[in-house]
Amino acid sequence: MTTSLVTVERDGDLLLIGVDRAAKRNAWNLQVIDEVGAAYDELARSDARCGVLFGHGDHFSAGLDLAEVLPAVEKGGPAVLSGSSEHDPFGMYGPPVPKPVVMAVQGVAFTLSIELALACDIVVAADDVRFRQLEVGRGILPFGGATVRAPQQLGWGNAMRWILTGEELGAAEAHRIGLVQEVVPAGQQLQRAVEIARLVAAQAPLGVQGTLANARIAERAAAQAAAAAHLQELLPSVIASDDAAEGVASFVERREARFTGR
Repeated sequence: MTTSLVTVERDGDLLLIGVDRAAKRNAWNLQVIDEVGAAYDELARSDARCGVLFGHGDHFSAGLDLAEVLPAVEKGGPAVLSGSSEHDPFGMYGPPVPKPVVMAVQGVAFTLSIELALACDIVVAADDVRFRQLEVGRGILPFGGATVRAPQQLGWGNAMRWILTGEELGAAEAHRIGLVQEVVPAGQQLQRAVEIARLVAAQAPLGVQGTLANARIAERAAAQAAAAAHLQELLPSVIASDDAAEGVASFVERREARFTGR
């Protein structure tokens, strides 16, 4: 029997969703993708009023487990990130969960961590967080929403500064550009996220969900549909490139990549 890699716990009106693969710095493989998606489906179907997404251990997530996930993306396209769930945690290739999600993030928070932060509604960061959108350093490009939402939510220059360089940014810079809404001492991020989620859950559910739905239409709907379609057309050729193969090889071998532009 397969051991679950995601914990799902009901806490009053909240549903706490925790990625529990700490030995791999909570890197998301296909199982994690499916289990987080299933938890989002549970949040949508249940009478829980707000979700809290977090990572067990010292780190939120090192990103995708590329050696396992990238071949699946090659075969099935970027919608693999949605897994088999009805509600897409990234809100890119399937409908987003209709209820708010507060995210707690700490330690290493690479690639998909930023994309989940952009997809969630409120983000609390530990002061030790290390964000990095490093796909361009692996021969590919972000396909979980960073290219769509970061320019909209963070501003064009702020988005390009970090997406195009693959450099690391910390809690203060993430707060300055609006990627996170609150910074707390390391170890307190989940407690604070739960406190905020309880404040949200105490409000009128129909009003909260209606506010969320209307804000999403205003902020995301038209541009996101076009961008998601473009990504599904563009990504296969990028993933099939020599640079993508080199990016994965350098990741597995823990060395600097040598890109050729082919």
